[in-house]
Amino acid sequence: MKFEDIGVLPEPEDNAAICSRRLDAGTQIELDGTTVTLPHTVLEGHRFVVRRIPQGEAITSWNTPFARASRDLFPGDYVCTPTSLQAVTARGVEGLPTEPSATNEPLDPFELDENALHLGQQVTSVEQPGTFLGYPRATGPAGTRNHVVVMATSSRSSGFVTELARRFDGAAAGDGVVPVAHTEGGEDEVPNNLHFLLATLAGFTLNSNVGAVLIVDTTDDVVSGRAIQDFMAEHDYPEIKVPHAFFTREAGFEHDLTTAGALVEPWLPIVDAQERTEVPLADLKIALQCGGSDAFSGISANPLAGLVGAEVIKHGGAAVLAETDELIGAEPYVLKNVRDLATARRFLTTIRSFKERVGWHGHTAEGNPSGGNVYRGLYNIVLKSIGAARKLPREVRLDHVIDYGEPLPGNGYIFMDSPGNDLESVAGQIGSGCNLIFFTTGNGSITNFPFVPTLKFVTTSERYERLHAEMDVDAGRYLTGTSMAQLTADTFDLTVRVASGEPSAGERAGHSQVSIWRNWKQSGPREGISISTDGRQSRALTDLPADDRDAPLDGLPLPGTTSGTRTPARLLRVDDRDLPEAVGLILPTSLCSGQIALRLAAQAELEKWAGDAVTRMVALPHTEGCGSSGGASEETFARIMLGYLLHPNTRMALLLEHGCEKTHNDYFRSRLVEAGKDPARFGWASIQADGGLEAVGTKVKDWFNSFDLPSPVEHQGDLGALTIGLEARGPLTADTAEALGLVGAEIVGSGGSVVLSSRGTLLADGNFRRTAFGSAAEVGPTIAHGQRPSAPGWHVMRMPGTDWMETATGFGASGVQQILAHVAGGTLSAQRFVPVVEFSRDPETVARYGDDLDAVATGDAADQARIGLETIALVASRQLVPKAVASGNVGFQITRGLLGTSM
Repeated sequence: MKFEDIGVLPEPEDNAAICSRRLDAGTQIELDGTTVTLPHTVLEGHRFVVRRIPQGEAITSWNTPFARASRDLFPGDYVCTPTSLQAVTARGVEGLPTEPSATNEPLDPFELDENALHLGQQVTSVEQPGTFLGYPRATGPAGTRNHVVVMATSSRSSGFVTELARRFDGAAAGDGVVPVAHTEGGEDEVPNNLHFLLATLAGFTLNSNVGAVLIVDTTDDVVSGRAIQDFMAEHDYPEIKVPHAFFTREAGFEHDLTTAGALVEPWLPIVDAQERTEVPLADLKIALQCGGSDAFSGISANPLAGLVGAEVIKHGGAAVLAETDELIGAEPYVLKNVRDLATARRFLTTIRSFKERVGWHGHTAEGNPSGGNVYRGLYNIVLKSIGAARKLPREVRLDHVIDYGEPLPGNGYIFMDSPGNDLESVAGQIGSGCNLIFFTTGNGSITNFPFVPTLKFVTTSERYERLHAEMDVDAGRYLTGTSMAQLTADTFDLTVRVASGEPSAGERAGHSQVSIWRNWKQSGPREGISISTDGRQSRALTDLPADDRDAPLDGLPLPGTTSGTRTPARLLRVDDRDLPEAVGLILPTSLCSGQIALRLAAQAELEKWAGDAVTRMVALPHTEGCGSSGGASEETFARIMLGYLLHPNTRMALLLEHGCEKTHNDYFRSRLVEAGKDPARFGWASIQADGGLEAVGTKVKDWFNSFDLPSPVEHQGDLGALTIGLEARGPLTADTAEALGLVGAEIVGSGGSVVLSSRGTLLADGNFRRTAFGSAAEVGPTIAHGQRPSAPGWHVMRMPGTDWMETATGFGASGVQQILAHVAGGTLSAQRFVPVVEFSRDPETVARYGDDLDAVATGDAADQARIGLETIALVASRQLVPKAVASGNVGFQITRGLLGTSM
């Protein structure tokens, strides 16, 4: 084969080429007038040597060292590092070498030579700036869209705004009513990401694509509407000039939905009446993002996005680069053309700060590349960073560096601090003021944002054809002969059309998600955990403190009280077990397949894909699986995911991968094998590998349709067959604490299990401990977060935080089949998988939130316990649907623990 037909050399001086198709061992290549035989298989996107490289010498791409030769390498040799070889070996590729040929380049801190810094000029403006059809705003640039936004200030209101927006589906309201639901700010204490969170939410309210906005909080939120208003005043934000209101939830869910809906309703005709007018292209603020990157991202899609961004700058607009950890190793490239010394210094300070924050948690940026990245040829963070930096063309000057969610300081080319997590990074760019997103992808990421359109650039034509319904731009045309100038012109024209209202592929598909830079638990270095940031140090998981890393425990129950009373329940006989329900589960392996899993589960429920074999279909969207650190956090995540796959109530389960995440389908196959489980029991589908949303939907449907399982049969049992989570939120009286202890004593006494949270109000109550354990002495955890007990009885689950939804998710993974929660001062969201039963003894709570309660506790401790047990039995017998579930106030969220961080 001719080299030009199968290889791409990023720069003429590079000594390694990128393979543009898979080449098997023995393939012969014409290279510089000689014939070279490949000794090993080289996958598409992986690199092979084109010039001799002595042992220890640098292997380069874009003239940047990314690895060092482990031995003398010769033309045709496969460049593989320990991590890349492991990644492809795990996928069952044949013809690979037995040993890696290279080692990753160390991440030495970049030292700036200030005397050699090039202070350049920005690209020349066009003589006649262009226009697009947008929505003029009283403050700031025009919008490319015109949405009514209902925004949660914290995770506590996410279920509420989602349901509120759903009730306006199809309403005439400009481009529609959309929710901003996220996972942050839901704990009892002030989060470490408070500034970022407030900046982002403040920026959302002022984004030019927002035609009206309702900001929703709950009583006692740390991140409240008032906190956002105070933040905006302190930081000199302009006033919100579009129709808007701040709403605090103070009554029942349905009551508050009606009240909030009455605030939104008058805005709909106002927003709908607004018309697009001709506005300057200078009002375009482009967010530059990449996700699911591959070896061709730096060759085709990223340079194209950067060049189109440069065209926008020539017309007076702005382009905003982000993802701090995905520029580590590319500092010389980024600073090749910079506005001034202060900008260069701030950029390097931002890099250093990110490294330190990650280092506090025991990680380095080397953990950033996902399994999909490595499999597709991005061996390490240096290669990924150099490719990502290509969104900054050489002729474009870096003008400004800003914090996450900080308002844009002007036009030109701007860098914003953010994690490499795609959606967390996008949220910051939208908070800063971006009104259009360029998202480059190698594998075919389908991500979109609710009120800002995304143009998706895919790196290769083959991947574009496979996912054409989800992609907007085929950047792979550059690899097959189309000039970059022509591609730039075509894509700039598409950009103007989409900014003027033409729907993007993501908008046509109705796909959107929000994730704000997640809270990090460590706020400084800690002995035994933190590491330096030079990339050479690592810390073994087993060397970390057991509690901090959430290490598994022996799972043996605590000695506690029991009761001989049994409460009957009409359970289901399913596969020789007594269960309250039989669930069909669609489990997304990462954030990016979450919304699609929800859609498929809803369709499967409606159309009964599993027939009568299951009582309901459930999907569990979450924010994890990609763009987050490994180590302890990943272990907890994997344990939780397996906990739901193997949950007693799960009768059928299918894993839905996006396709480029760290924790892909093959990852979970291996985890199941390690746990002694047969992966063949489960369904497996991939949005990217199976060809997009329509194709993967058909595959999922066919899998559930392929079974002919008998219907569950009702069976008289009692609560001793169950595992119950007990919880209390808010003030707790002595008699109610005793009542909950009596509830647990009966369940344990009749053979069941009770799980408590180590950070919950209930376990902290001495009256409860005396009733449950016969003593007020403190008790420690018996199981890690989401760990399955090894024997039934009284158990305490380790909880790294106080967020309610993370607590409920951990309960479910541990095998809990229902949660009984006493609430005072407010109610809780339901969990998607585990029914949450809420009752209260508090008169004020009953008066204000009675419509959301499943029971009212009256009488003495014994009477209250009986009410709680009977309510559990009604739900377990499927005779009562918990109020929060029925109203749609549901959620699911996985903790990152104490050592997880965004990357």
